[in-house]
Amino acid sequence: MVSIQFIGGVRTVTGSKFLVQSEQTTLLIESGLYQGLRELRDRNWEPFPIDPASIDAVLLTHAHLDHCGYLPRLFQEGFSGKVFLTTDTGKLAEIILRDSAKMQVEDAEYAERKGYSKHAKPQPLYDLIDAESAIEKFSPQPFHHEIQISSDATLRFLRGGHILGSAIIDLKIEDKRILFSGDLGRPNHPILADPDPIPEYIYDALLVESTYGDRRHLELGDSLAEVITRTAKRGGSVLIPAFAVDRTEIILHRIKELFDLQLIPHMPVYLDSPMALASLDVYREAIEGKALDIDPKINLEGDPFNSDYWQAARSVEQSKALASLEVPSIIISASGMATGGRVIHHLKNMLPDSRNSVILVGYQSIGTRGRLLLDGANSIKMFGSQVPVNAEIAKITEFSVHADSFEMIQWLKSAQHAPKKVFIVHGELEAGESFKDLIAKELSWKSEIPDKSSIHQI
Repeated sequence: MVSIQFIGGVRTVTGSKFLVQSEQTTLLIESGLYQGLRELRDRNWEPFPIDPASIDAVLLTHAHLDHCGYLPRLFQEGFSGKVFLTTDTGKLAEIILRDSAKMQVEDAEYAERKGYSKHAKPQPLYDLIDAESAIEKFSPQPFHHEIQISSDATLRFLRGGHILGSAIIDLKIEDKRILFSGDLGRPNHPILADPDPIPEYIYDALLVESTYGDRRHLELGDSLAEVITRTAKRGGSVLIPAFAVDRTEIILHRIKELFDLQLIPHMPVYLDSPMALASLDVYREAIEGKALDIDPKINLEGDPFNSDYWQAARSVEQSKALASLEVPSIIISASGMATGGRVIHHLKNMLPDSRNSVILVGYQSIGTRGRLLLDGANSIKMFGSQVPVNAEIAKITEFSVHADSFEMIQWLKSAQHAPKKVFIVHGELEAGESFKDLIAKELSWKSEIPDKSSIHQI
C-alpha cells in the first residue's frame, strides 16, 4: 500500500508538505514554510512527524517560500537526500532560500536587540549554512522527462504555468499514480505557457490546490491605471507590495504597457527588492534561451523588463532615500504579503499619508499585514508600534498567477478519466469547501479536504 500524510498546506495556503510512503520509499512533496498567523508560524518549529533522515528525496513544484522555504530546516534536522526540481525552480529557489536565511538571522538579531522575544537569546529557524546545504542537493530536471528517483518511484514534471519553472508533479510509486497540481497557473499569463493538461492515466489520487476555489478573477482591465492616476492627481505615491518572483515581473510588464498606451501619467518607478532584481535576471535568461515554459506565441523581442522606465534601489541607502521622494512615484517592493523585507519600511512611511495608495496584487494570507490592510485595519503594528492607515488601500486580483475556480475546473476537465481520489489542498477552509461543491456540480467527482496530519491509503 501507498500512503499520503498531509503534514501542511491543508485548510490553509501555507506550509505545503505531503509525505508519500511505500514499503521501499519515503518522499516529501513540497517543503514549505508556514507564514501568516503566529499559530501557523509556530508550526515551523514543531518536530517533524518522522525522522527527516529517513526521507529518500524531496520533490518541489516551484520556488515560492510556502513550498520550498522549510528545506534548510529539514537539512538542519538530518535530511541528506536529493531535492528534485526543474532547472529554473532551482535557480529561483537558490535566491529565495538565501534571502530567507538572511531574514531569519536578521529577525532573530533584531528581536534580541529590541527585547521583544520571549527567549533571552532568540534563534533563527535556520541560517545561511543550512540554506547552502539544501542548495547543494538540488537535482535540476527538465520538463516532460521520466526520472527514476528510487527503486519503485518515477517522476515527471509537467508545466504548471504559475511562475517560471513551476511544475505539476506526475508521480508513479509502486503501482500507484499520483498527480500534484502544485500552484496552478492561469491560461493568460503574459510570459509563461499554459499549464499542461492532465495526462491520460487513471490516477489513484489527485491533489489540487484551492487558493481561489471560491471566486473568479477579473479580466485584465484599467483598475491599476485608475488607482495610479487618481493617486498622482492628489500628489501621492503608490506602493505595490509584490512577490519578488513572477508578480514583480508581471507588474513591470503591465506598467510599461500603461506608459506606452498613455493610460497613466509618466512618473518615476522604483524597484526596491534585491531578490526581485536577481529573479529578473533568471527570467531574462529563460526568455533568451526560449525555456520550455516560456509562451512561444508571444512577442518578446528584446528585454521586456528593460529599465528605461524604472530604477533599481539596490543598496540599503538607495532604499532609505525613497522615504523622501518629492514627486508622485511608484514603488514596487517585497514581500507581497508585507510579512518582511524592505516593503515594511515603505508601509511605515507611506500609510499615514492619505494622498498615498497601497495596491495589493496577490493573495493575502490570514494573519499577514497585507490581509489586515485588505480587511480594513485602522492601524498596523510595525517595528513595535502602531502605524495609522490613512492611505488608500486597493485590491487588484487581475494580476493573480493562481487559477481561479473556473480555470481550475477547466483544467480538471482535461482529465480523460476520473481520479479514484481527489484531495483539496492549499486553500482556506471556506475556499476549499466551495471548490468541493463546484467539483461535485461540474464533474460529479467526490473529493475531500484532508485534516492536518491525517494519513490516507491509496
